[in-house]
Amino acid sequence: MANTAHLVRRQSSRDLNPQRSLDRLELREMRGRLVIENGSKGTYGSTNAAFEDTSPNSKIKSVSSSKRTSIEGKAIFKPECVEDERESWDSKLTFLLATIGYAVGLGNVWRFPYLAQKNGGGAFLIPYFIMLAIEGIPIFYLELAIGQRLRKGAIGVWNQVSPFLSGIGISSAVVSFNVALYYNTIIAWCLFYFVQSFQSQLPWAECPNLYFPNGSYTIEPECEVSSPTQYFWYRTTLMISEDINTPQTFNWKIALALFIAWILVYLCMIKGIASSGKVVYVTATFPYLVLIVFFFRGITLKGAGDGLRHLFTPTWHTILDPVVWLEAGTQIFFSLGLAFGGLIAFSSYNPVNNNCYRDAIMVSLTNCFTSMFAGIVVFSIIGFKATMTYEKCLDSRNATLFELFGGDYNESSLPIAGSLIRVPNGKELVSKLMPTLPFCDLETELDKSASGTGLAFIIFTEAINQFPGAQFWSILFFLMLFTLGIDSQFGTLEGVVTSVVDLKLFPNLPKEILTGSICVVCCLISMAFAHGAGSYVFVLFDNYCGTYPLLIIAFFECIGVSYVYGLKRFADDIEMMTGSRPGLYWLICWKYLSPLAMLSILVASFIQIAVDGTGYFAWVAARGESERHPWPVWAVLLITVLVMASVLWIPGAAIGRLFGYILIDDNETAWFPANDLKEFHGIMPHEVTTAESLLFCMRADGSEGLCCPTAHSYDDDDDDDN
Repeated sequence: MANTAHLVRRQSSRDLNPQRSLDRLELREMRGRLVIENGSKGTYGSTNAAFEDTSPNSKIKSVSSSKRTSIEGKAIFKPECVEDERESWDSKLTFLLATIGYAVGLGNVWRFPYLAQKNGGGAFLIPYFIMLAIEGIPIFYLELAIGQRLRKGAIGVWNQVSPFLSGIGISSAVVSFNVALYYNTIIAWCLFYFVQSFQSQLPWAECPNLYFPNGSYTIEPECEVSSPTQYFWYRTTLMISEDINTPQTFNWKIALALFIAWILVYLCMIKGIASSGKVVYVTATFPYLVLIVFFFRGITLKGAGDGLRHLFTPTWHTILDPVVWLEAGTQIFFSLGLAFGGLIAFSSYNPVNNNCYRDAIMVSLTNCFTSMFAGIVVFSIIGFKATMTYEKCLDSRNATLFELFGGDYNESSLPIAGSLIRVPNGKELVSKLMPTLPFCDLETELDKSASGTGLAFIIFTEAINQFPGAQFWSILFFLMLFTLGIDSQFGTLEGVVTSVVDLKLFPNLPKEILTGSICVVCCLISMAFAHGAGSYVFVLFDNYCGTYPLLIIAFFECIGVSYVYGLKRFADDIEMMTGSRPGLYWLICWKYLSPLAMLSILVASFIQIAVDGTGYFAWVAARGESERHPWPVWAVLLITVLVMASVLWIPGAAIGRLFGYILIDDNETAWFPANDLKEFHGIMPHEVTTAESLLFCMRADGSEGLCCPTAHSYDDDDDDDN
């Protein structure tokens, strides 16, 4: 008797394979033949010649002149019929740049270096790469493959896997929408700093003066107790309030920057991937050019070696700390942009025979090595800043001692601060109180790194202040942050737009107007970040919108593929698309290791909250420092609403479907030339191996599973060639 998962998948197959009319099938077949007979390269899907597969898997295994042509001796897949209506990438390079730009974001530059330095330096790389292997790359591979196979956005993909799983796609779209709201605020801040960098003197280089009615002035007290960079960030840029309950003044400068940022995002997305595909040639490559420039500048600075030593010197005992593994897994997960739906949307525009396995490996490793390279750049400059601060401290200390004792003093036997001392003054001795000397320590200065906005807008800007030609370096740095953020932003928003388009909620609305409408709504809501307490609201969204919901979504993605769609079926699909079957390692990760890793991170995160509590850091202007505040009740309720509004779609859609309520009415199976691909790659029916039988209980009849056996009638695939 079939179990629940079996029934879910069988119902999915019945619902999503409606009878197509004969005239529509004939029309598509004629269109496909006309494309081949006329020698047209085509524009969409697998007919795009720019995606010619030159991998070893594309070697000719069987003779089929109707399925393959050749360009300069390379086999090119040409199906008998072509996909209509769906967009496609201009070339493979465009797709790779878009995916790298989406995955490589601000977190690579301003979070990874901090986590590495904080969690054991070089030792942190061990849990980092282990989590990459069992969690990062497998889920990245899964999302690229499922999107390319089912050829829809996140909502359409998971609804096609099973109508009971349609909530996964809706949850991804909701999370992407929430993240897009606050992520553009970072881009607005970068734009504001970028414009300010064109002044003759950087406005965060010195403390401003406070003028009185009589014409006298003094240094701004808040800046004097903090620093020029902190004052410019907290007071000039954020106009920050004392806590989240007192928003105070509306910040028109950031509101204007937000408005411009949303216009730029819309212009990048106005024509879908046709416009964003062109933009990524700049936004995906420019950050690497700037990082290379900063790298050569950084390693030539005094103290760069101390910064790199501080970053990479391993502290081996930290490997035994579970928090280190938690932060490594979390960083891998979020830096790759998993579970947002953007990767599924991007891959759905690929040709059906694109090598998604190679893409997953290439983009994931590029992302990780970018993080390491950014860490080298950041800490070479932080080492320079720490060295300058340390030497300035020593100069001040030595000047005070020389004024008191001349050159005749011993560092190891200095009087205690506050004690009465006799010092020479000309020919006589006078009594003075021993002043408190500054404590100078290079390691302490190196430890004063930060993550996120603290690194970008305070630590790094303070280092840039000490560069000759500081304006040039500031312009480069904030332009790099802008380009890092903008392609991740429209990649995230593309997941929302594609899902709405695939749902056909507004079938007669042009995509340009739909995208513009979504951007307008986001722009209006994002004004919540443009007031005195806006940065605190930003922290709330950043800490909770894109953390726990994404872990839960990715967990159910693995469950959906492994226990509902079926690992054997999924492996068959990948073999049809790439010509190579995924190995046992990937199957083990999808079914066991990746879900277990995400579940462990989720449980550990909840335990950490229970032990340490949760809150935010509020700026105390009088002391020039931040102090931790607990979230007020209304903020806790908002956090609960944001998380629940994202994840409740998963059980809600399943329960609704169980009682006959159809949440998503999308029963049209996407075009997929299964038979053509099998013939092109010369694929024979896969015989279940002993290892597959033991590990996954795969059986010769197509059923499988240990906990939730699944079965699939592969006769259904014969209807996909349309």
